Amino acid sequence: MFTPIKKYVIRWYFLIKPRYIMKKILLWILAFIITASAAVYQRMTGPTYPLRGMKDIAGTEVAFRLPRTHVTDKDCEVKITAADPAIEGTLLYKRFKTEDEWSPVPMERLDDSLKGNLPFQPPAGKLEYKVILSHPSTAEVSLSDDEPVVIRFKGAVPGFVLLPHVLIMFMAMLFSNRAGIEALRPKGNPRKLVIWTTGLMIAGGMILGPLVQYYAFGAFWTGFPFGGDMTDNKTLIAVIAWILALIMGRKGKKARGWVLGASIITLAVYMIPHSLFGSELDYSKLPAQK
Repeated sequence: MFTPIKKYVIRWYFLIKPRYIMKKILLWILAFIITASAAVYQRMTGPTYPLRGMKDIAGTEVAFRLPRTHVTDKDCEVKITAADPAIEGTLLYKRFKTEDEWSPVPMERLDDSLKGNLPFQPPAGKLEYKVILSHPSTAEVSLSDDEPVVIRFKGAVPGFVLLPHVLIMFMAMLFSNRAGIEALRPKGNPRKLVIWTTGLMIAGGMILGPLVQYYAFGAFWTGFPFGGDMTDNKTLIAVIAWILALIMGRKGKKARGWVLGASIITLAVYMIPHSLFGSELDYSKLPAQK
């Protein structure tokens, strides 16, 4: 004969617990979908994402991918696929936000491609450039139309710093979304998720983030109060939001409103394109070029 307690335990393991576990899994899957979607959107809309497109040059479809970020240890190669050997290209560039004249670089043809190099710049240095294609039977065409492409150079970030930073920030966003979902549940208790999210935000954004910034641009922090770097500032806002949610949830309080608010704030700042209004070298403060 089973006692009432044993019957309850059996019922929990074979009827209730599987449903509970499945519900938890589905909530984590939902949080992952939100996080992955936001990460893809942020990546593809950022100012460092390559400019892609197609242009018709004298009946030939020319596909292009114009880089907008590059490391400082070597020149940046700009490569265009143009099968028609009659198509020629010129690369025009100048330093960003300067009165420099445009410097032309004839692009070299190698098989079906045209190639040209942009000279490397110091960390946070930027160039604006245009790719002009010409054909004997048509007028010159700028691949980026009237607007030049802006490329920013950065120092190489070691993998042992960059990879943990990216992974931890992704996990922080995942736990943030999961905490927000938990806060919406009438019987949900997001306290443990808040602790994890806050810890991950601090580790990824306030410890590893400045290290990435230092390797890439030579400064640990260029956000408030020292500058206007959007990446630093949005990280700071998210961390403050989660610290407040953690404080308001002390002594066992669920603080669902604070947790949901922190989750929404984090998602909102995470949707801001990465590197928007990022570190930028002021060429006027460098020695004049000879």
